[in-house]
Amino acid sequence: MAQGDEHDAPVIYLHDIRRQYRQGESVLTILDGAKLALWPGQSVALVAPSGSGKSTLLHIAGLLESPDEGEVYVGGNATSTLSDADRTQLRRTEIGFVYQSHRLLPEFTALENVMLPQMIRGLKRSETVNRAKEILAYLGLGERITHRPAELSGGEQQRVAIARAVANAPRVLFADEPTGNLDPHTADHVFHALMQLVKATRVSMLIATHNMELAGRMDRRVSLQDGHVVELE
Repeated sequence: MAQGDEHDAPVIYLHDIRRQYRQGESVLTILDGAKLALWPGQSVALVAPSGSGKSTLLHIAGLLESPDEGEVYVGGNATSTLSDADRTQLRRTEIGFVYQSHRLLPEFTALENVMLPQMIRGLKRSETVNRAKEILAYLGLGERITHRPAELSGGEQQRVAIARAVANAPRVLFADEPTGNLDPHTADHVFHALMQLVKATRVSMLIATHNMELAGRMDRRVSLQDGHVVELE
Protein backbone atom coordinates (compact mmCIF):
# COMPACT_ATOMS: atom_id res chain seq x y z
CA MET A 1 0.00 0.00 0.00
CA ALA A 2 2.00 2.97 -1.25
CA GLN A 3 -0.69 5.56 -0.71
CA GLY A 4 -4.16 6.09 0.68
CA ASP A 5 -7.54 6.35 -0.97
CA GLU A 6 -7.91 9.00 -3.63
CA HIS A 7 -10.09 10.97 -1.21
CA ASP A 8 -7.44 10.95 1.51
CA ALA A 9 -4.77 13.56 1.97
CA PRO A 10 -1.48 12.56 3.57
CA VAL A 11 -1.49 13.00 7.33
CA ILE A 12 2.14 14.08 7.14
CA TYR A 13 4.03 15.14 4.03
CA LEU A 14 7.72 15.98 4.06
CA HIS A 15 8.73 17.97 0.99
CA ASP A 16 12.38 18.50 0.00
CA ILE A 17 13.65 18.35 3.57
CA ARG A 18 17.28 19.37 4.03
CA ARG A 19 19.17 19.21 7.30
CA GLN A 20 22.86 19.75 7.96
CA TYR A 21 24.98 19.78 11.11
CA ARG A 22 28.26 21.52 11.64
CA GLN A 23 31.14 19.41 12.97
CA GLY A 24 34.07 21.70 13.60
CA GLU A 25 35.15 22.98 10.19
CA SER A 26 33.09 20.48 8.22
CA VAL A 27 29.37 20.28 7.41
CA LEU A 28 27.56 16.95 7.70
CA THR A 29 24.52 16.58 5.42
CA ILE A 30 21.95 14.28 7.02
CA LEU A 31 18.88 14.92 4.85
CA ASP A 32 19.23 16.21 1.30
CA GLY A 33 15.84 16.76 -0.33
CA ALA A 34 14.01 13.99 1.54
CA LYS A 35 10.35 13.42 0.65
CA LEU A 36 7.85 11.21 2.47
CA ALA A 37 4.06 10.96 2.66
CA LEU A 38 2.22 9.11 5.44
CA TRP A 39 -1.41 8.18 4.79
CA PRO A 40 -4.25 7.62 7.29
CA GLY A 41 -4.20 4.17 8.89
CA GLN A 42 -0.86 3.25 7.32
CA SER A 43 2.10 1.72 9.14
CA VAL A 44 5.54 2.53 7.74
CA ALA A 45 8.88 1.09 8.86
CA LEU A 46 11.95 3.32 8.58
CA VAL A 47 14.86 0.90 8.28
CA ALA A 48 18.36 2.36 7.99
CA PRO A 49 21.79 2.04 9.67
CA SER A 50 22.63 3.97 12.81
CA GLY A 51 23.81 7.48 12.00
CA SER A 52 21.90 7.67 8.72
CA GLY A 53 19.40 10.24 10.00
CA LYS A 54 16.41 8.19 11.18
CA SER A 55 15.98 10.12 14.41
CA THR A 56 16.49 13.45 12.62
CA LEU A 57 13.75 12.56 10.13
CA LEU A 58 11.38 11.55 12.95
CA HIS A 59 12.10 14.74 14.91
CA ILE A 60 11.50 16.96 11.87
CA ALA A 61 8.32 15.09 10.89
CA GLY A 62 7.12 15.40 14.50
CA LEU A 63 7.85 19.17 14.63
CA LEU A 64 10.47 18.69 17.36
CA GLU A 65 13.17 20.04 15.07
CA SER A 66 13.06 22.42 12.11
CA PRO A 67 14.63 21.61 8.74
CA ASP A 68 17.17 23.95 7.14
CA GLU A 69 15.06 23.87 3.98
CA GLY A 70 11.83 22.24 2.88
CA GLU A 71 8.35 22.02 4.34
CA VAL A 72 6.47 19.74 6.72
CA TYR A 73 2.75 19.56 5.96
CA VAL A 74 0.37 18.28 8.66
CA GLY A 75 -3.10 17.53 7.36
CA GLY A 76 -2.25 19.48 4.20
CA ASN A 77 -1.19 22.60 6.10
CA ALA A 78 2.34 24.00 5.99
CA THR A 79 4.00 24.32 9.40
CA SER A 80 7.16 26.37 8.72
CA THR A 81 5.46 29.70 9.48
CA LEU A 82 3.79 28.56 12.71
CA SER A 83 4.77 30.16 16.01
CA ASP A 84 6.41 27.99 18.69
CA ALA A 85 3.11 28.00 20.61
CA ASP A 86 1.17 26.81 17.55
CA ARG A 87 3.74 24.09 16.82
CA THR A 88 3.47 22.91 20.43
CA GLN A 89 -0.32 22.84 20.21
CA LEU A 90 -0.15 20.86 16.97
CA ARG A 91 2.16 18.31 18.59
CA ARG A 92 -0.22 17.93 21.54
CA THR A 93 -3.29 17.32 19.40
CA GLU A 94 -2.07 15.69 16.17
CA ILE A 95 1.17 13.83 17.01
CA GLY A 96 2.16 11.07 19.42
CA PHE A 97 5.67 9.81 20.24
CA VAL A 98 6.99 6.50 21.57
CA TYR A 99 10.70 6.23 22.35
CA GLN A 100 13.06 3.30 22.97
CA SER A 101 13.04 4.24 26.64
CA HIS A 102 9.48 4.51 27.97
CA ARG A 103 10.10 7.92 29.66
CA LEU A 104 7.24 7.42 32.11
CA LEU A 105 7.11 9.64 35.18
CA PRO A 106 8.15 7.32 38.05
CA GLU A 107 6.09 9.00 40.77
CA PHE A 108 2.81 8.54 38.88
CA THR A 109 0.72 5.41 38.30
CA ALA A 110 0.13 3.96 34.85
CA LEU A 111 -3.30 5.62 34.83
CA GLU A 112 -1.90 9.03 35.82
CA ASN A 113 0.87 8.83 33.20
CA VAL A 114 -1.77 8.34 30.48
CA MET A 115 -4.03 11.05 31.93
CA LEU A 116 -1.32 13.73 31.92
CA PRO A 117 -1.23 14.58 28.18
CA GLN A 118 -5.00 14.94 28.19
CA MET A 119 -4.99 17.20 31.25
CA ILE A 120 -2.26 19.36 29.68
CA ARG A 121 -4.54 19.66 26.66
CA GLY A 122 -7.27 20.95 28.97
CA LEU A 123 -9.71 18.05 29.13
CA LYS A 124 -11.80 17.47 32.25
CA ARG A 125 -10.38 15.04 34.78
CA SER A 126 -13.38 12.72 34.47
CA GLU A 127 -12.85 12.50 30.70
CA THR A 128 -9.13 11.80 31.09
CA VAL A 129 -9.76 9.03 33.65
CA ASN A 130 -12.28 7.26 31.42
CA ARG A 131 -10.17 7.48 28.27
CA ALA A 132 -6.96 6.43 30.06
CA LYS A 133 -8.72 3.38 31.55
CA GLU A 134 -10.18 2.47 28.16
CA ILE A 135 -6.83 2.62 26.34
CA LEU A 136 -4.93 0.75 29.06
CA ALA A 137 -7.60 -1.98 29.11
CA TYR A 138 -7.39 -2.24 25.32
CA LEU A 139 -3.63 -2.81 25.66
CA GLY A 140 -4.18 -5.53 28.26
CA LEU A 141 -3.24 -3.41 31.27
CA GLY A 142 -6.65 -3.03 32.91
CA GLU A 143 -5.43 -4.73 36.08
CA ARG A 144 -2.23 -2.66 36.27
CA ILE A 145 -3.54 0.90 36.20
CA THR A 146 -2.64 1.69 39.83
CA HIS A 147 0.94 0.43 39.49
CA ARG A 148 3.88 2.80 39.16
CA PRO A 149 6.48 2.19 36.40
CA ALA A 150 8.92 0.44 38.79
CA GLU A 151 6.19 -2.12 39.54
CA LEU A 152 5.67 -2.96 35.86
CA SER A 153 7.67 -5.19 33.51
CA GLY A 154 9.55 -3.67 30.57
CA GLY A 155 6.82 -4.68 28.15
CA GLU A 156 4.12 -3.27 30.40
CA GLN A 157 6.01 0.02 30.77
CA GLN A 158 6.29 0.33 26.99
CA ARG A 159 2.58 -0.40 26.52
CA VAL A 160 1.80 2.38 29.03
CA ALA A 161 4.05 4.64 26.95
CA ILE A 162 2.05 3.70 23.85
CA ALA A 163 -1.21 4.43 25.68
CA ARG A 164 0.16 7.84 26.70
CA ALA A 165 1.21 8.55 23.09
CA VAL A 166 -2.30 7.91 21.75
CA ALA A 167 -4.20 9.44 24.69
CA ASN A 168 -5.05 12.62 22.75
CA ALA A 169 -6.15 10.66 19.65
CA PRO A 170 -3.31 11.89 17.41
CA ARG A 171 -3.45 11.56 13.65
CA VAL A 172 0.10 10.24 13.46
CA LEU A 173 2.31 8.22 15.79
CA PHE A 174 6.11 8.30 15.60
CA ALA A 175 8.12 5.57 17.29
CA ASP A 176 11.93 5.49 17.59
CA GLU A 177 13.09 1.88 18.16
CA PRO A 178 10.08 1.27 20.46
CA THR A 179 10.99 -2.39 21.04
CA GLY A 180 14.78 -1.94 21.06
CA ASN A 181 15.15 -2.53 24.81
CA LEU A 182 12.86 -5.57 24.93
CA ASP A 183 13.46 -9.30 24.53
CA PRO A 184 12.07 -10.83 21.28
CA HIS A 185 8.90 -12.26 22.86
CA THR A 186 8.04 -9.01 24.68
CA ALA A 187 8.96 -6.96 21.59
CA ASP A 188 6.51 -9.01 19.52
CA HIS A 189 3.76 -8.46 22.10
CA VAL A 190 4.35 -4.68 22.16
CA PHE A 191 4.51 -4.51 18.37
CA HIS A 192 1.23 -6.43 18.11
CA ALA A 193 -0.37 -3.89 20.47
CA LEU A 194 0.87 -1.04 18.28
CA MET A 195 -0.52 -2.63 15.11
CA GLN A 196 -3.89 -3.24 16.81
CA LEU A 197 -4.11 0.45 17.68
CA VAL A 198 -3.27 1.50 14.11
CA LYS A 199 -6.04 -0.70 12.72
CA ALA A 200 -8.57 0.36 15.37
CA THR A 201 -7.98 4.12 15.18
CA ARG A 202 -6.64 4.72 11.62
CA VAL A 203 -3.71 6.57 13.14
CA SER A 204 -0.76 6.77 10.75
CA MET A 205 2.47 5.30 12.16
CA LEU A 206 6.15 5.71 11.28
CA ILE A 207 8.53 3.44 13.21
CA ALA A 208 12.31 3.60 13.07
CA THR A 209 13.52 0.05 13.67
CA HIS A 210 16.40 -2.36 13.05
CA ASN A 211 14.05 -5.32 13.38
CA MET A 212 13.45 -6.54 9.83
CA GLU A 213 10.98 -9.20 10.96
CA LEU A 214 8.73 -6.54 12.51
CA ALA A 215 9.29 -4.19 9.55
CA GLY A 216 8.11 -6.93 7.21
CA ARG A 217 4.71 -6.94 8.92
CA MET A 218 4.06 -3.26 8.18
CA ASP A 219 2.37 -1.72 5.14
CA ARG A 220 5.51 -0.04 3.77
CA ARG A 221 9.23 -0.08 4.34
CA VAL A 222 11.43 2.91 3.58
CA SER A 223 15.10 3.65 4.10
CA LEU A 224 17.51 6.58 3.92
CA GLN A 225 20.18 6.68 1.25
CA ASP A 226 22.40 9.72 0.66
CA GLY A 227 19.89 11.91 2.50
CA HIS A 228 16.88 10.73 0.46
CA VAL A 229 13.94 8.56 1.51
CA VAL A 230 13.73 5.46 -0.71
CA GLU A 231 11.00 2.82 -0.84
CA LEU A 232 12.03 -0.77 -0.12
CA GLU A 233 10.35 -3.85 -1.54
